[in-house]
Amino acid sequence: AENAKKSGFKKKNGLQIITRERVRFNIWEMLLHRLSPICISRSNSLIFNFANKKTSMARSTFKVLFYVNGSKEKDGIVPIMGRVTINGTVAQFSCKQTIPKTLWDAKGNRAKGKSAEARNVNLALDNIKAQIIKHYQRISDREAYVTAEMVRNAYQGVGSEYETLIKAFDKDCANFLKRVGKDRSIGTYKVMVRARNYVAAFIKSFYRRTDMSMLELTPDFIKEFAAYLTAERGLKNATIWLNCMWLKGVVMRAHYNGLIPRNPFAQFHISPNVKEREYLTEDEIKRIMAHEFDNPTLALVRDLFIFACFTALSFVDMKELTTDEIVEVNGEKWILSKRHKTNVPFQVKLLDIPLQIIERYKYLSEDKLVFGKINYWTMCKQLKKVMAECGIEKQISYHCARHTFGTLALSKGMPIESVSRVLGHTNIVTTQIYAKITTQKLDNDLTMFGNKLNASFGSVTP
Repeated sequence: AENAKKSGFKKKNGLQIITRERVRFNIWEMLLHRLSPICISRSNSLIFNFANKKTSMARSTFKVLFYVNGSKEKDGIVPIMGRVTINGTVAQFSCKQTIPKTLWDAKGNRAKGKSAEARNVNLALDNIKAQIIKHYQRISDREAYVTAEMVRNAYQGVGSEYETLIKAFDKDCANFLKRVGKDRSIGTYKVMVRARNYVAAFIKSFYRRTDMSMLELTPDFIKEFAAYLTAERGLKNATIWLNCMWLKGVVMRAHYNGLIPRNPFAQFHISPNVKEREYLTEDEIKRIMAHEFDNPTLALVRDLFIFACFTALSFVDMKELTTDEIVEVNGEKWILSKRHKTNVPFQVKLLDIPLQIIERYKYLSEDKLVFGKINYWTMCKQLKKVMAECGIEKQISYHCARHTFGTLALSKGMPIESVSRVLGHTNIVTTQIYAKITTQKLDNDLTMFGNKLNASFGSVTP
């Protein structure tokens, strides 16, 4: 009896009768069997609609429209402009198309009518829109974040080389090289290439790759790069700062071109910690001038350095000095020229010692060059021997001659404005770096100040 109850059947008068519970179970089973396909279909439909709605919401932020620039109207003709909007970012561009203002449908963003001109314009706009959509889809598949500038630039073919960091560096180096000899020097170009090679070596060492996407860059990248230059390359702080500045410049330009949504290095700062500039004291200059050299080459190097100390010329300006730039003003010889580095005019009077040096080496003059053809690195190498032979232990380069002039001139009472003019500086702050206030200068100024105070307050008893 218990088994019959569980099975849903029972016997009565020898007959097997279905129970009430079994009937209910059969009814529910039949209903579920008929409704399950409908439920599954409905469920799939809801999922599909939700996915479509989500996709639609994601893509609704992308929009391309066309409009005319009424401010550029000329004889009733206006240029057609395009605007791309993505995720709140906007980029505008010229469609390179014009149309009579009366033919433009502002609401439809198209030319109205069926004239040949209207059809041609609409065909061109459809082609532009199709290209922009194609670029948008391609960039969306590749990049995690898309901006209107990125799509606009891709359509216009701008910045396509900036997809990776090393390619961006190579492009900047190539553009810099084109300016060498005009407003940039080959030496600066070599420094830029060296920074590029450091970045490439860092990526290979740290990331085990030859290049990386610009969008992968994070604020930690440049910090790790600076640490790499310190630990692995053994560079000093000033050189690390210089290399980081080149890297920051490349990434900054990529950001301005709309190729990355933000500049990951914008908040990175590193101090160059520039060391104190060396200069020669008056006694050290006298010692070098009085020294007799057996080697005539060392004597020439010494004399050119002394010439720079008394004229404030940089090596390249001294190397390019011509006889045409030495003019007579009020019976005195002056150098009137422009700085090679900044193209800023400067003027300096030739004192007795520089005039004697020019006269002594007249035989070197070639193609109007006062000192003929001289090489910077050769002179620097020989200058170290000059300093060593004269007992000068300071690390002196030819550029130290300009610092020596500035410090000497300031200590002798020349106003800093005049020193700045002679040095060819555009900013007097730069002159303050060059010209040091010596202890002797400070002592003289304080003594003069004390004498004036004594004259004023000498009769007053405290």
